[in-house]
Amino acid sequence: MAEMEKWVDEIKENLKNIDTSKEMECWKKRSIYRIPACISDLSKSAYRPEVVSLGPYHHGEEYLNPMEEHKQRALVHFLKRTNKSIDSIVESFKRMVQDLKDSYDQLDDEKWQNDKFIQLMILDGCFMLEIFYFPSQKADYYAFNDPIFSKHRMLNMMIHVGRDMLKLENQLPLSVIYKLADAETDQDKELINRLIFSFFFPKKDFSPLGQCLHILDAYRKILLAGCLSKADTELKDGEGGGATQSATDLDEFGIQFQRSETTSIKDISFQGGVLKLPLAVVDDAFESTFLNLLAFERFHAGVGTEVTSYIYFMDTIIVHKSDVALLQSRGLIENAIGSDSVVAQMFHLLAKDTAMDPKSNLRVVVKKIDQHCQKPWNQFRSYLVRTYVHNRCPILSLTAAIIIFALASSQTFYTIFPYYHPRGN
Repeated sequence: MAEMEKWVDEIKENLKNIDTSKEMECWKKRSIYRIPACISDLSKSAYRPEVVSLGPYHHGEEYLNPMEEHKQRALVHFLKRTNKSIDSIVESFKRMVQDLKDSYDQLDDEKWQNDKFIQLMILDGCFMLEIFYFPSQKADYYAFNDPIFSKHRMLNMMIHVGRDMLKLENQLPLSVIYKLADAETDQDKELINRLIFSFFFPKKDFSPLGQCLHILDAYRKILLAGCLSKADTELKDGEGGGATQSATDLDEFGIQFQRSETTSIKDISFQGGVLKLPLAVVDDAFESTFLNLLAFERFHAGVGTEVTSYIYFMDTIIVHKSDVALLQSRGLIENAIGSDSVVAQMFHLLAKDTAMDPKSNLRVVVKKIDQHCQKPWNQFRSYLVRTYVHNRCPILSLTAAIIIFALASSQTFYTIFPYYHPRGN
């Protein structure tokens, strides 16, 4: 009974001290989250680092320990390269340690006392910074046969390290990197952002990223950057659909597929029967990276839902392996994993338990596509394609193809003729 009374007293005290503004400020600082089992069960390996732990969540796990000695060496080389004092670095981190801790959700404060936590931030931060700086280093700061920081090993190891940098549970606050690099101004921070940008997208033109929370946040901003299309705002609240038909079905309705002008995943548009999509490079890291991006958008309020809406939309047009094959033939998917069926299944996995944001511009795209498909001529075209063009009888297929071509030509004529011969002239 005494235990119950103690609990009731605690609740009453908490009720007196409740402060929504303080709670909001507390949640605002958090940007690095643990993945709950209900999500991680979809693909356990997607959320766990492969070769290196970054931050507190996976630190000390036995299979990741071999990389710890390399972090120590990276710190020493960092100090030599920059002529910095380890004492001054430690002092500067003491002044920001609480803010760094507040970035983590469910941090074990008893395990991570300030001194131990600062040591972790400095070691992991220097390791990451040395990796980002390595391609631009001209001096031989490392031995040519260094097990990590050498051209040979970088070529092989960075695939795995790069993937680990994009795991939500494996993040460092980017303020750690900014502090180590003395990036105090926005201009200085963009220099660091440029290094990150070049590491993940060496062939892509740099776009300013602004203040980033961590590497995964920076990567997300890169995926969204560069969109040239103006967002449509035709939909009212509650209007429009959240689904469309598969790519092969849309092809039967006469919709053409073209590549967007940019690589931004926001750059999806539909106009004049043409659906424009950015190129999707589906490689071994695609599933893991997007699962972590989706988790970040799910947990971090205010960051946006562009990645989630993109995946949801792509899953609606990729239903079967034939849809993957069609999009690949149009230069919209680069399949680097071999099987079209696996790509289709991957999008289904990514889209599990997702929904399109009601305010997403993609809902306008879906509405326009649906309006196109509802037009009588386009429905008749789809009927002809399904019933006759795919028919095994050569004569029926040829006849249907001729009818479709004739009707399409006449439709094009009546669309163009008024432009060159307006009424009244």
